[in-house]
Amino acid sequence: MRHPDYNRRVVVTGLGVISPVGNDKQTAWQNLLGGVSGLGLLTRFDSSRYQHRVAGEVHDFDPKQWMDAKAVRRSEAAMWYGVAAAKQAIADAGLEITDANREEVGVVYGTGAGGQQLMIDNWHTLDRKGPDRVAPTFIANGLVDSTSGMISIETGAIGHNICVVAACSTGTNSIGEASELIRRGDVHTVIAGSSEMPLLEVAHAGFGNMRGLGAPREGRPIADTSRPFDRTRDGFVLGEGAGALILEDLEVARARGARVYAEIVGYGASADGWDMIQPIEGGVGSARAMRAALQRRGVPADEVDLINPHGTSTPVGDTREAQAIWAVFGERSAAARKSVAITATKSMTGHMMGAAGAFEAFATVMALAEQVAPPTVNYEEFDPECDLWVPTEATPMPIRYALSNNIGLGGHNGAIIFKRWDGR
Repeated sequence: MRHPDYNRRVVVTGLGVISPVGNDKQTAWQNLLGGVSGLGLLTRFDSSRYQHRVAGEVHDFDPKQWMDAKAVRRSEAAMWYGVAAAKQAIADAGLEITDANREEVGVVYGTGAGGQQLMIDNWHTLDRKGPDRVAPTFIANGLVDSTSGMISIETGAIGHNICVVAACSTGTNSIGEASELIRRGDVHTVIAGSSEMPLLEVAHAGFGNMRGLGAPREGRPIADTSRPFDRTRDGFVLGEGAGALILEDLEVARARGARVYAEIVGYGASADGWDMIQPIEGGVGSARAMRAALQRRGVPADEVDLINPHGTSTPVGDTREAQAIWAVFGERSAAARKSVAITATKSMTGHMMGAAGAFEAFATVMALAEQVAPPTVNYEEFDPECDLWVPTEATPMPIRYALSNNIGLGGHNGAIIFKRWDGR
């Protein structure tokens, strides 16, 4: 363990994703740039009796390519996606975890709800076949921290290991806390991110009854359903997947000759203390998290050029997030200024719940690395209550700093800021 050094610089050296728009970094990124939607007909269960039948599903994924077959049988998709994303990120970083360094490699990996499918399956087994048939392994594999534990087992990383749970802000908080872990000196490298598989019938019914799910505009394809900040938006789409980032002490990354995508320079978190579902009026909780992220290491607000927002496509949620952005960035936020690009990737993936922040951090880092803002698809009608610049095509532009923002059920808010890496 090293001494804390809060001037220690933390960089991103590896990326991994499992998502509705692709199951690897390059595919997902190219689809985001091309405005290729991953939304389609919900197939995880028979959805014929539901009004809302759209989802962002992961396709063509074989968990046995990433985990031992026995471990796959005992676990479920939230874990599979997390392990796969983590292993991708490790490979992308060119990171070798050995006996010599494994105690210095930590895991900060979260999920919003954990292995709910295992709980449902074993409840049915209990009900139909009796208590003796309930799997003795389901509890260990279905806890919210099970994925962080399995990532350690599968990769050999045995440093600091925790699971962050903050609803839809989970991924953002995981990455932010991981960066602070490195500055605190506990480890020099962290596998950070989050995963989720919320496409369960009971969850779908609950969100539908909450009146949170959206529908496409009349006569439009189902991929039109998620349209963040558009005047006609009427609800979100559930999605699934995972994201993982390798964060490293800059000096360690330099010593091993690692490629650097971006530097993480800000992290803020807050609570609304208001309502279990709706964000607080004016978006003041989210605004506090973004301000804290700016203040953490002195990032100038007028140099943030891109925001990947929470942007779920709900009428109230998007309005209050737009108010939060205006509260922090002022007139630069206005659509007419074309100064702060809003790239709402949920328009293509749906809301990946606990995995959202990790996937969106991946998209934000790639935007910085390649100096291009991915589009927000389905955005057609300007809403004066959401006066933001929302590019609808991939837009090459100078991006100095980029912020990824999330707002979670229960009033959780998280924001992280990345800086373009210029080699210095």
